[in-house]
Order: sequence, then C-alpha cells, then structure tokens
Amino acid sequence: MSDAPATFSESWYRVASQRLALRPTVRARRQLFRGERWIVLEDPFTNQFFRVRPEVYEFLGRLRPDRTVEEVWKECFERFPVTALGQESVIQILAQLYHSNLLQYPMAVDAADLFRRFEKTRQREIRSRLMNIMFARFPLLDPDRFLVRTLPWVGKLISPIGAFLWFIVVGWALKVAADHAPSLRDQAQSVVAPDNLFLLYTGLIIVKTLHEFGHAYFCRHFGGEVHVMGVLLMIFTPVPYMDATSAWGFRERYKRVLVGAAGMIVELFVAALATFVWASTGVGLVHNLAYNIMLVASVSTLLFNLNPLLRFDGYYILSDLIGIPNLTQRSMQQLRALAERHLFGLRKAKGPGNTKSESIWLGLFGSLSGVYRVFLFAGILLVIADQFLLLGLIMAAVCAAVWIATPVVRLGSYLGSDPSLGRHRARAIAVTLALASVLLVFLQFIPFPSHFRAPGVIQSRQWMELHSRTAGKVVRLLAQPGAAVQTGQPLVQMENPEIDIQLSGARAGLLEVETRIRQALYDSTPNLKPLESLKSSVVKTIERLEREQSDLTVRASQNGLWLIPESEGLIGRWMAKGGVIGALIDTNKFQFQATILQEDGDRIFQRPPTAAEVRLSGEAGRRLRVDGIRVIPGEQRQLPSAALGWRAGGPVPTSARDNEGRQAAEPFFEVNGNVSDPAGALLLHGKAGWIRFDLPNEPLLPRWIRSLRQLLQTRYQV
Repeated sequence: MSDAPATFSESWYRVASQRLALRPTVRARRQLFRGERWIVLEDPFTNQFFRVRPEVYEFLGRLRPDRTVEEVWKECFERFPVTALGQESVIQILAQLYHSNLLQYPMAVDAADLFRRFEKTRQREIRSRLMNIMFARFPLLDPDRFLVRTLPWVGKLISPIGAFLWFIVVGWALKVAADHAPSLRDQAQSVVAPDNLFLLYTGLIIVKTLHEFGHAYFCRHFGGEVHVMGVLLMIFTPVPYMDATSAWGFRERYKRVLVGAAGMIVELFVAALATFVWASTGVGLVHNLAYNIMLVASVSTLLFNLNPLLRFDGYYILSDLIGIPNLTQRSMQQLRALAERHLFGLRKAKGPGNTKSESIWLGLFGSLSGVYRVFLFAGILLVIADQFLLLGLIMAAVCAAVWIATPVVRLGSYLGSDPSLGRHRARAIAVTLALASVLLVFLQFIPFPSHFRAPGVIQSRQWMELHSRTAGKVVRLLAQPGAAVQTGQPLVQMENPEIDIQLSGARAGLLEVETRIRQALYDSTPNLKPLESLKSSVVKTIERLEREQSDLTVRASQNGLWLIPESEGLIGRWMAKGGVIGALIDTNKFQFQATILQEDGDRIFQRPPTAAEVRLSGEAGRRLRVDGIRVIPGEQRQLPSAALGWRAGGPVPTSARDNEGRQAAEPFFEVNGNVSDPAGALLLHGKAGWIRFDLPNEPLLPRWIRSLRQLLQTRYQV
C-alpha cells in the first residue's frame, strides 16, 4: 500500500461523505519489518493479513459509523500535518479494504455489496488454482480442536530439551547412513520400480501428514490458530496440507521462522528414525517402507520445502528472514514498476519496495523465481508425459494457456486501456513492439556459436591384445612394462611343469617305438607298418608339446609399446590358454572414438563440425586437438570400450542383458578423429573423455525448435 504524493484528489467526493469503519472482528498487531514499525491487520474469518504503516493505521483506527471519511481525514491532517495521508492514498487504501471485505457499512445495501465482493474473491481464488494447477489445494476440515486437546503432550517436545534430543537423533542417523552408504546407493536403483511405487506413495503420505502436523503444532504452541486442513494435489499426487498462516501475525520473527521450518524439522526427525529401522531390519516390507520414508523425508525437504523459489516452507522462511512479506506478488509489482519507469517513461511509477535494498530483493526474487518455475514445470511436464502422454499433452495445453496466452491478453489489455499509462500509452505500445521485434531478431537471425559434447575413448590406430597361447604360471617379466619392443622380442616367461612331464614321456615313448621298429626289421616284418604309424603320432605329439613349451615364452607380435594393466600382480598368476596378458600399442597414431546420441546425429550429418577438441576424464586442463573426423554410417550398438558404459561408471546407458557392459541400450553413431600431438602419449590409450564438436554458427530459435521436435519424435513419436 504505497502512498501517492498528491494531497488532494479529484475523486475525493466519491468517498468524502461515506461513513465507514473497520469490521469489529479485525485485529491489529504491531510488528517490526527491516527495522521499521508496521501494523498488521488480521481477519480471523478469512485468515487474511494486511500490513500498513503507522500513519495509515492512525487514519483507519479513527473511522467510525458516526463520522464521515472527510471528518477523519481532516482530524488526521490537523494532528499529523507531516505524516498525514493524502486524499489519493486514502482512496487507494479504502478501495483495497473494500475489496477484501474489511470495511463495515451502516447502509442496507452493504449485504448485497458484500455478496458481490465475495463472488469476486471466489473467482480470483478459482483463477489462482488454475494458475497453480500442479499445486491445487482443496480444504476439507477444521483440525483446531484436535490440536488444542493434544497440545499439552506434543507441546513438551517444542522446547530446548526437544531441540537437544532432535540434534542427537539426527546426528546419530547421519552417522548410520554414512556407514551404510553403499547399501543406500544400491537400494536407490529400485526406488521407481513398479513393485515399489505403492510403498513410495505410502511413505510420502506418512511423511507429509507428519510434516503438516509439525506446522500446526508449532503454530498452536505459539498462540496461533489452525482451522483448515485439506488435500494438496502436488503434481496431481494427493498429499495432506494445513493452513498455518495465522503465524504471520506473530510479533517475534523467530516464532514465524520456526513455524515455517517446523515441517522440515519433523521430516528430518522422521527420516532419522526410519534410518534406524532400515539399518536394523532385514529385507522385507518394514525394511523397504523405512527406506522409502527415509528417502522421501530427506529428498523432498531439500528439493522442495527448503527451496525459496517455490511457495513452500523455504519461501516463507526467506520472507521472514529478510522482512519482506508477499514476496511473489510484490516482486511482480516491482518488475512492473521498473518497466513502467525506465521503459514507458512513467516517472511517478513506484514499486512496493520501501528501501533500495528491499527493491533489489524484490527484483532479484521476481526474476529468479520466474525463470526457475518455467524450467521446473517444463521438467515436470516431461516426466508426466513419459508415463501418461495424453495427460501430459492436456497439462501442456493448460500451461500454455495460463503462462503464455493469459499474460499476452493481459499485456494487450494493459497497453490498450490501463488508465495509469495516460499520455504515455503510445510510447508503451511502441517500446513493447520494439522489444518484441528485437527479441525475435535476436533469436531468429543473429548467429551464435554452436557446439555439443559426446563421450568417447582414445585408442591407438594400431594396437593388439597379447594373449597366452598356452596355459602356465607367470614366473618373470622379460621386458619392462612401458618399454618399446620389437617384433619377436621375449616379453613374459611362464612355466608349466605338466608340459615338461608330458614332453619327457613323449620323448621316452618315441625312443621305445624306435627300438621296437628296429627289432621288427629282423623278427616281425608285418608289425612294421603299425609301428611306423605310432611313431608318426608320437612325433606329432612331441612337436605340439615343444610348441607349447616354446609358447611359454611370450613374444611381441608387432613393434610397439608394451603395456600391462596390472603388472604388479602378474608374477605368480596362472594364465589360462587365451588369457589377456597385455597390449602392444603403436604410439605414433591415436584416434578418439566418440559415441553420438541419435538426437545429435543430424548435427554431424547436416552441419559438419568446423573443429573439435578432446578433454580426458580427470584432466580438465589438458586439451587434445582432433582432425580428420570420420562418421561411420549406420547405427551402432557395440561400444568401442566398456569404460563408456554404465557398468564401468561411464555416461552411456547399457543393456541389462549384456554382462560385459559394451552393449548400448539405444543405438548411437560412431565418429572417429585423429588425435594430433598428444602430450604424454604413453598414458593415452584406453582413456575415456569427452569430445567437443564446434559447429557452424546458428541462431538460437531454429536450434531450440529443432531440439523440441527431436524431443517429441524421440520420446513420444509425435
């Protein structure tokens, strides 16, 4: 309720002879906001609060049915000539109180006017619900009597002893959670599984019910009243809620802050108790329900209740801490006043901020909350559309009407008929059209740098894994890992006593066969042919065993760098036939193999990159140049390295049926590029990283439209 500077008004005759007064039920309380004294008017029937300055209350407090408005105004003007309200301010204040049903009229028509104002108020509430369709509220009952009866027992916890107990329990629960962190992460993977959804929703209802009772009991403990309890459709999910706005009338700031934080205090305490139950029970219904309660009570507190940009607990706590009530409404008024003053030329336009710091707070909050809500609700729409496409489309249509069509219509009505513009109407229309044109040109025609990133792995252009050709135990390394080796150079020495024994036996058998052959030449010529066949078989066995014995010395099959992933544990290890011992890598040529998602495929095919660079994981400051980019036509399913898949902690989703972790869950395109001048080439092969493709400059609007079309085609086949 800002004052107008004019002392007299041409419209004064409309209210001068009226005999008005505040309704008898209206209560007045003094409060301090940002170091200034204010008077808070409370209507217990509608649970509404209005903040006015002391000079305004000096006028309102003197209104009586036996006195006219002009008589009261003259009295205030004579007694307080410096701070008395001007006639224009009186008209504005009376109009606001009139529409809020806080004025008492001695006339008979007051009942009819009251009913009309009630209808308008209800229509505003309906419009407000439509504007907040994802967080609609439906009051059901009055819980105040129940709170009063149970407060003597529950109120004992709202004390210093209760606070000490809360810190002990929550701190202990944090330690238990830290001790069981791996188990918490493992169970989190099945939270959205179909068989867990019922327990998740049950935990949500339990936690939110206790959350709302926390607000109610704290409010009642400090002297407030709670007369409304109902259902809140939070993203179409029914959860309970209570109206504890009577705490707004508390004179002490810490009481208002505690009432706002009460729900989160209760949730964290419940999460702590659920942690103890979860940690002390085995797999089963109680164990899973405790986990869901613990998850809901902690995640919802951090993401929603503590967030001041949404009208939940954090919003009201911030409002009390900085001493600025009605942040959302007044921030919009502040942004409007800034536009009117600096864009439309209305020098008399004044925002609701009473000080410079308050104006900064309002402008900053209005800008941040508006942007945040757009992204939040867009994300919510996508999540809902993933599960229920028709419902998501309906919600998107409603949101488009509420957030786009309605503001545009209101802006047109404001520019065309709002009396505050007056002689500045032409400038306001011209500036608005100019800004819209500049924005359109900025988005549609001005090119901006374009790029995107994709995961991949660096590999040598010529490399091969070295496998053991026979089974054996590694006894020593003949070449140090990391050294350059030549083709045929011995690398690893293995031993297999069983081969030695078999070879000795085969050689003895050969000697025996040769002796029998010589004997058959003299005694039994018919047996000579079978013995010759047996000798040939024994010779082949000896040759095979000699090859296996020779293969116990592993040799380089090509020139390159000799690398062993785990050289320290290789000595003494038994290697099965075909086991991987190490790798031989050509350090002269490296390439980066990138996996491009389908939605980014058109960027590669239609708009070839102008440049590219690679950054390796864990080495953000190191950049590798990439050239000779080659796109492999056709979709791929097999990842170039298991390090890119989810099983190895990579960013690419992999198929649950693939135990090796190299089968991608969705098709992708593979793009290769030569890595030039790699510093520290010895450490490059097999390292994962991200490649950044720099594309030709492109305006923002076509880019956004293409991304939206790809999103609809990929996720919803629209």
